[in-house]
Amino acid sequence: MKTRFSSLVNIKKNTMQNSEEVVQKANKDVASASEALEKSYNVLHKITTPESGSAKDLLASRSLVTSARNAIRHNQEWIKFSQNQLLQAQEQLKLDMIEYEKFKYLEVDEIKKIIKQKKIKEAKDLDEVALMTYNIKGH
Repeated sequence: MKTRFSSLVNIKKNTMQNSEEVVQKANKDVASASEALEKSYNVLHKITTPESGSAKDLLASRSLVTSARNAIRHNQEWIKFSQNQLLQAQEQLKLDMIEYEKFKYLEVDEIKKIIKQKKIKEAKDLDEVALMTYNIKGH
């Protein structure tokens, strides 16, 4: 049954579904960032420092360690950013769900009112038919 709130309910439902998709994407981003951080730690642990050899080898090893540490720092920042985005997306989803539920409630309430009015009208019509039938039979 269509009410004046039906189109708003559909809009709010679509908005809520879009927010759900954003939350899912944010969850994937957090997972990707965590995976990248784990890989960065693994790379750092695999780097071996030469115990003997030329200074060139030592500098190369030091460069690799510095690069791995930078990657770890970058991935830690990425995780923080992704988690922040996830929290914002979850908050927006919560607000969108509340809006959807408000308009859904208003729509259901409106439908109940319409049904009640129809029942009252139907009862009046039946009373009128009964009265007309009674008057015809009574005369």
